[in-house]
Amino acid sequence: METAVHSREIRKDNQTLHKILRSIIWILLILLTAFTLIPFVWMISSSLKLDREVFAFPLRWIPETFHWENYSLIWQKVPLVTYFKNTAFIAIVVTLLQTLTSSFAAYAFAKLNFRGRDVLFLCYIGTIAVPWQAYMLPQFIMMRSIGLYDTLWAMVVLQAFSAFGVFLMRQFYRSIPTELCEAARLDGLSEYGIWARIMLPLSKAAIATLVIFTFVNTWNDYMGPMIYLTRDINKTVQVGLRRFIQENSSDYHLIMAASLCSLLPVSVVFLCLQRYFIEGIATSGLKG
Repeated sequence: METAVHSREIRKDNQTLHKILRSIIWILLILLTAFTLIPFVWMISSSLKLDREVFAFPLRWIPETFHWENYSLIWQKVPLVTYFKNTAFIAIVVTLLQTLTSSFAAYAFAKLNFRGRDVLFLCYIGTIAVPWQAYMLPQFIMMRSIGLYDTLWAMVVLQAFSAFGVFLMRQFYRSIPTELCEAARLDGLSEYGIWARIMLPLSKAAIATLVIFTFVNTWNDYMGPMIYLTRDINKTVQVGLRRFIQENSSDYHLIMAASLCSLLPVSVVFLCLQRYFIEGIATSGLKG
């Protein structure tokens, strides 16, 4: 009897300790989340101030007067509509092409048997480790020689293929039973048919994950458009934000307002596809 009472007390103490530890973890996570959101909150606050108030000390998180006109000024001071159109064109076309090419190549690496397949895959994936600075100059010379310099298509051609995308999709395709493909072949379906009618419908989570990665990276790309796009009519949002920086001054409040506007498309894409995102990461083998 005493042993049973003692066991219940120990179990009760363990449950209490577990609750305390869980509460501490939750508090730490909330504090960490609040800390990481500080720059974002500062950006929102700064976008509603006058320029002289952005770096005023002590810092005022809530503006004394909300200057909503900043969000209309940014469209008047620089051709932001053109920048958004250019960025949207590059991001959408690159995302579509990269998803198509990565999915197509991944199917070959995952489900087709041909000589040298694994070696070729390793060589292709190995290019991820090569820094962009190593082949930036040859790439620039190549784009200029074929007449794509200072055109939006230069950015599309450069980013239409992705070794990371192939790796992500291949990891997911490997989880699909090979017997399914073999049964389709016996039924007379071609490899293109298997890819289009079986593999693609089953890989929504992986495709959504790749779309998020590709769209966000392309939309936020700064170095590529900075190097290849020189005329104002071809610039993207990230490069166009520099127009708010003058020789002797900078409109930081307008930079913050334009930066917040540039985040909206990325947020919309993520919110639309986020329910597939975790599933895609988990099933493609990219989780830690």
